[in-house]
Amino acid sequence: MRAWVVGTPAPIDAGPLHRIERPLPEPAPRSDPRRRAVLRRCRTDLHLAEGDLPQRRRDVTPGHEVVGLVAATGAGVTRFRLGDRVGVPWLVGTDGTCRFCPRGDENLRTTPSFTGWDVDDGYAAACLADERFAHRLPDGLSDEQAAPLLYAGIIGYRAMRCADVPPGGQLGI
Repeated sequence: MRAWVVGTPAPIDAGPLHRIERPLPEPAPRSDPRRRAVLRRCRTDLHLAEGDLPQRRRDVTPGHEVVGLVAATGAGVTRFRLGDRVGVPWLVGTDGTCRFCPRGDENLRTTPSFTGWDVDDGYAAACLADERFAHRLPDGLSDEQAAPLLYAGIIGYRAMRCADVPPGGQLGI
């Protein structure tokens, strides 16, 4: 499959992204590959390509606001079936052992892992995601509308929920 990777971070005009061919990912337990339908480019991807975010491994495939269809499932996958339309957000997963995870604050982890930074993701024809950190998308929302909700939208929703905004209330972000 075709994928874009960050070789050596550099200004975007210098071409830090390179297209390569790599094997189609094989589903692992609790994961399922999604054929990418839409990928929204995020400033975070540019930060990674240009070196503003330190590279955690060479040749990572960036992209973390991915909408696609489930193409295969790994052992133990129960939430999704072939053909389901799903979204892959920024947080790739947690191990549930830190003080933040049990109370639902996994975004505060001291050792987080992210899609498109720690694991390969959306700038490829397909990607893998843990079913616990993927989201079924409603039919009434287009791929283009859904993609930005998987990062910026989640941040805003979490802020609203944590602020306990009453019905009809307002929240500035």
